Amino acid sequence: MPEQWGKCMRVVAMIMAGGEGTRLSVLSEKRAKPSVPFAGKFRIIDFTLSNCVNSGIYNVAVLTQYRPHSLNDHIGIGRPWDLDRNQGGVRLLQPYQGRGEESWYKGTADAVYQNLNFVRDNRADVVVLLSGDHIYKMDYSAMIEAHQQNRADATVAVMHVPLDETDRFGIMTTDENDWITAFTEKPKARDKGTLASMGVYVFNASVLYRRLSEGTEDDPRIDFGKHVIPAMITGEERVLAYHFNDYWVDVGTIQAYWETSMQLLDSSCTLNLYEPNWLIRTRSEERPAAKIGPQARVTRSLVCNGCTIRGTVDRSILSPGVYVSPGAVVRDSVVMNDAWIGPGAILDKVIVDKQVVVGSGAYLGKGDNLSIPNALQPDRLDTGITVIGKGAHLPAGVQLGRNVLVNADRNVEDFPTTNVPDGATI
Repeated sequence: MPEQWGKCMRVVAMIMAGGEGTRLSVLSEKRAKPSVPFAGKFRIIDFTLSNCVNSGIYNVAVLTQYRPHSLNDHIGIGRPWDLDRNQGGVRLLQPYQGRGEESWYKGTADAVYQNLNFVRDNRADVVVLLSGDHIYKMDYSAMIEAHQQNRADATVAVMHVPLDETDRFGIMTTDENDWITAFTEKPKARDKGTLASMGVYVFNASVLYRRLSEGTEDDPRIDFGKHVIPAMITGEERVLAYHFNDYWVDVGTIQAYWETSMQLLDSSCTLNLYEPNWLIRTRSEERPAAKIGPQARVTRSLVCNGCTIRGTVDRSILSPGVYVSPGAVVRDSVVMNDAWIGPGAILDKVIVDKQVVVGSGAYLGKGDNLSIPNALQPDRLDTGITVIGKGAHLPAGVQLGRNVLVNADRNVEDFPTTNVPDGATI
């Protein structure tokens, strides 16, 4: 724990990791959004967990709800993050039924409210509340120090976002000393400024107890952005804005996930995964080194351990255990663990989930017409990306157009034709 926190100050972190992540389409069908693989060997939640231990926070609760099994298996007892400790460490907390009011989490604040015993049991003075589905590297100790020095009741991490994206965030207005004077959750009008909440909060534990215990039917305490923070501002409590100017992205949509993945392949990307002083830790499997065949060609790509490449891979990310057959071409794509790409198959701007089999001669992402959205998910697949769900088996010679969705566990017999048009769903 950093010296500036003081010898007696107890800090705990609570990570919200129960989101369904519907905008990630089939990628979050069988797992929570924070458990979605990213950058080859990592999961999205690895970044928040690593930020905690790199910031000196070793007492962490992960609040799960939607399909928690994959996340539970990944985190386990927390050994990869040095969180397997007799005192402190990581705890996985799920909603439960009891004799009180416990039930499914209704929102972020309700999730914390139902787990306040974690804060009490650890006699915490300061609580760091985090989202488990963002990609960034951040030293929380610097934010805690600013919170303490300014004697704030709560501190919100903020950064500027493009004006045309402000309707995706909570937007804040601050005075000249960075005290928040107004908080508007996902404003429809673009006249509230561009200073957006990152979903990272620091609370004095006493303030958190009081605020979460004050909820009524007329004034609920369900969500921090919609209820708690605005109520604190109007109640004249001291809510500080902490400016963050480094890399941060919410990979909550298929487009954002694909774009962020492709950015990792550019030399100009400011998210450094190779920084020895700020490691991103994960639970890794023991696999042999990647193997590149004599006729293989790999350019501008990330290739993880256990992969065998005998075809062409260009500007793509391959997770552990991917096999690319001779004559196959993988271009502008993300291919997750243990997928098998058959001889002569072509993948162009495709996201392939785990354990997918692509038959020989298949063409995924064929054609130049990116404007036809997916008929069933027009708000999620509308930029030309084709997505293949976990465990799907695609027949030899099948041709998939743009914005095509293949659901998880589809088999060869589920394809009525070998020519699947743009925007179709299997």
